[in-house]
Amino acid sequence: MGSHPASDNGQIIDPVITVDGMWQVFGVKPEPAIEMARRGAGRATVLQETGCTIAVRDVHFQVRRGETFVVMGLSGSGKSTLIRGTARLADITLGRVLLDGEDLTAMDAETLRRVRREKMSMVFQHFGLFPHRRVIDNVAYGLEVQGVDKKERHRRALEVIETVGLAGWGQHYPQQLSGGMQQRVGLARALAVDPEVLFFDEPFSALDPLIRRDMQDELIRLQRDLQRTIVFITHDFAEAIKLGDRIAIMKDGVFDQVGTAAELISNPATDYVREFTNDIPKVKVLTARDVMEVTTTGSGWREVRETDTVESFVPFLLDDIRPLTVVDDTGRPIGLVDRAAVSRLLGSDR
Repeated sequence: MGSHPASDNGQIIDPVITVDGMWQVFGVKPEPAIEMARRGAGRATVLQETGCTIAVRDVHFQVRRGETFVVMGLSGSGKSTLIRGTARLADITLGRVLLDGEDLTAMDAETLRRVRREKMSMVFQHFGLFPHRRVIDNVAYGLEVQGVDKKERHRRALEVIETVGLAGWGQHYPQQLSGGMQQRVGLARALAVDPEVLFFDEPFSALDPLIRRDMQDELIRLQRDLQRTIVFITHDFAEAIKLGDRIAIMKDGVFDQVGTAAELISNPATDYVREFTNDIPKVKVLTARDVMEVTTTGSGWREVRETDTVESFVPFLLDDIRPLTVVDDTGRPIGLVDRAAVSRLLGSDR
C-alpha cells in the first residue's frame, strides 16, 4: 500500500516497531522447551518431552513508519499469538518488543497501559462493540478512557465516522448496522485516538466476500491518506498481497520468508511459500518496476508507470516490438521493459 521500506544492510532505518527474538511458549517448563528448540527439536518433540507448546519461535522483524506489514499464515502458525505479544496484550516468554526505541517488555504495568492508550489501537475479527452504546459513543470510547471531555470526543468521533464512510450513522446502535458497517465502526474506534500503530487481527475474515473486498479497499484508501504504521494478520494470501508493503509467511511459529509480494512470487524461498504463490497470476501482481531493465538513458515508444501491473501494459508490447519506458511518480525515466522480460516472466509462471 505504501513505498518499500528504506533499509541499511537489511535493517530498517529508524523502525517504529522492532521485535527482537520473540519466543512464546505455553506450558510450565518454557526454559527446557526453548533449549530443545534451539538444538533443533520440532514442535511435536518439544511437546512430547516437556508438555510445552512453542507458539512463536525466535522471531525477529522490524516495521518502518507508514508501512503495512502483513503476517500471513494458516491456523496454528502462531500469527495471532505473535501480534498479541507485539501489541503487548500478552506477556512473551523471551525477547524484546520496541516501540520507537522504547522497550515495551521492560515497562511497568501503568506505563505500558499509558503507551497502549496513546500510541496503539487494535481491530479484531469480532467487532467487540458495546450494544447499549450508540455508534458515536462506541467510536469515542478510547477518547473517553483517555479522559477527553464529551464535546471534544464527540467532535473527533464524528470526524472519524465520516472518514470511514458512516456519516449520518452516529446516533444508531450497532445492531442496526450490517456486518461491514459494524467493522467500519471498529475501524473508526481504532482511528479516533489517532494512534501511531494499528494492529489488525484477521479483521475482515468473518465478512462476506464483497464486503470484505470493500473493507480492504477502504483500508487502502485510509492508509494512503493517513500513513499509519500497520501490522496486519491474515490467513488469505490474496489479501496479504493486496494490502501489504511487505509480507511475512509464518509456519510453525517461525517466518519462512519475508518480502514484498513481488519477491515472494518471483523467488519463493521454500516449498511452503511456493504453495501459496502458485495460484497467483504473476501478471496481475508484478509491476513494471519488478521486470524492467534499470537504465536512465534508454527511451521507449511509450511510457508506463513503475507501479503499473504487467497485465496493464502487455497490450502495448503486442502492438509494437519496441520497449516501453518506465517512469517513477515524478515522471523520471528509471528503466525499460520489453517483450523478452515479459516472456521470461510468463515462462516461469507455472
